[in-house]
Parts: sequence; structure tokens; C-alpha cells
Amino acid sequence: MNTPRSFAIQSASAAIGLCLAVLTVPAVAQSKMDHGAHNAPAAPADASPSTKAFQASDEKMMKDMGVAYTGDADRDFVSHMIPHHEGAVAMAQVQLKYGKDPELRKMAQDIVKAQETEIAFMKKWQAKKGVK
Repeated sequence: MNTPRSFAIQSASAAIGLCLAVLTVPAVAQSKMDHGAHNAPAAPADASPSTKAFQASDEKMMKDMGVAYTGDADRDFVSHMIPHHEGAVAMAQVQLKYGKDPELRKMAQDIVKAQETEIAFMKKWQAKKGVK
């Protein structure tokens, strides 16, 4: 059954899968890649406030994910997943600010709650391991 919650779980799973695929790129190639705007076209001057907000959150996430790889899979996973999750929270907050659909708003609320919990866990893990 496709409920908003199952959709959110499926979306999160797909996002994690995509992130894991990105993390397999060799460190040398990754360090030379410009994550700036992720080749996204600029929003037109007359773009809606939500479009501008989504684009700003995308650009920040891609910039923040441009952390150099260390060769330590655990450390690299966490250092790239934190900004990815923060980007998901930012996008969900844009949905909550501008979106109207009740199911999508509920999903956005669920995303914020789940991602913030995972971000806190990963930051705690970094602190415990003495890494950033």
C-alpha cells in the first residue's frame, strides 16, 4: 500500500542508494569535480520564491558535499551524508513553507524529523571518533 510514510521511506532509501553510488567515485576524480550548482540551470529572474529556495538549498547541499575523501569509508560516509541530510531538511522546509498538498506536507514533516535524528547521530559519531 502506498501511504505517505511508505513513500517517504522509499524516497529516503532511493536517496541513500544514490548517495552510496556517488561515494564509490574514486577520491581523485571526486576532488577535481565541481559540485557548485550541480550543473543545474539558474532560476529565471521571475522564478517563484519556492523555486529560488529549492535552488539555494540544492546549491548549498552540493557545495557542502564537496568534502575531500579520506580513504576511511566510515568517515567519508558520515562527512558526505550529513550535508546530504541537511539538504533534505532544507528542501522539506521549503515544502512546508510553500507547499499546499497535505500528504506532501506530512511527508516533509516526517523527513525533517527522521533526517534531524540521523544528523544528530552522525555528528555524535564524529565527536566520539574525534573526526569531522
